[in-house]
Amino acid sequence: MEVNEKCDVYSFGVLALEVIMGKHPGDLLSSLSSSSSSSSTLTAQGIFLKDILDQRLLPPRNEAVEQVVVVAKLAFVCLHTTPLSRPTMQQVAMILSKQRPTLQNQFFMITLGQLFDINCSSS
Repeated sequence: MEVNEKCDVYSFGVLALEVIMGKHPGDLLSSLSSSSSSSSTLTAQGIFLKDILDQRLLPPRNEAVEQVVVVAKLAFVCLHTTPLSRPTMQQVAMILSKQRPTLQNQFFMITLGQLFDINCSSS
């Protein structure tokens, strides 16, 4: 394995998920990657984002909703199995610094499958 910036990006993805989940995402990542990519997407479609968040905390509200969604999307993009498909840390920083409208009404319906394969430049 070559150690480079894409490894750092992957580590950022793991850490980001760990922060919003309140635990290491190893089991989640294993269940998503243990099947083929098509069935992995189906598995992810059946898991709601709200269900993987740290249950010790109240659900996010107001502007925190969009921030949680953005962090989750970024985490999954950073964890892409193909290193060349991962964003750079500069792209991650730019995405995190953007202002966005809130998704409060849609939050409880967001599945993990909807968070996969976002276009980093349009998030």
